[in-house]
Amino acid sequence: MAESPSALNLNVPDFSAPMTGDKTFNLSDYQGKTVVIYFYPKDNTPGCTTEGLHFRDLYPQFQAANTEIFGISRDSIRSHEGFKAKLDLPFELISDPDETVCNLFDVMKMKNMYGKQVRGVERTTFIIDGNGKLVKEWRGVKVPGHVDEVLEFVKALA
Repeated sequence: MAESPSALNLNVPDFSAPMTGDKTFNLSDYQGKTVVIYFYPKDNTPGCTTEGLHFRDLYPQFQAANTEIFGISRDSIRSHEGFKAKLDLPFELISDPDETVCNLFDVMKMKNMYGKQVRGVERTTFIIDGNGKLVKEWRGVKVPGHVDEVLEFVKALA
């Protein structure tokens, strides 16, 4: 297993994963662009819907800052396709049912859900610069105001 890139300014290993639009995500395809990868727990849940809508609404500004956005969860491609269509998301969603990418970025955590301990995706956002280096991460994200903060950071990079 590759070393987790969660130390800032570490090169993120190139990885591939299936994504919506019948495409495959390869980090190396985005050399020269800033990449925002946001991990979220589950399609069609309130926080994840709100976060997706905020990224959608600010997408033109991210594009103007030479930035691509990708959402990722353990949901299936089929679930992602429905979620993407329902929210009219202009960016692709990556499917990681076997948690390969989640483990690479160390986002699987024990969480309390209705009084029970469950293992799930911690809402986390990573920014990878055009050279493939991890330059910023937010862990344990609270949705309100988060996407604005991410946008400000990528604008400062551009």
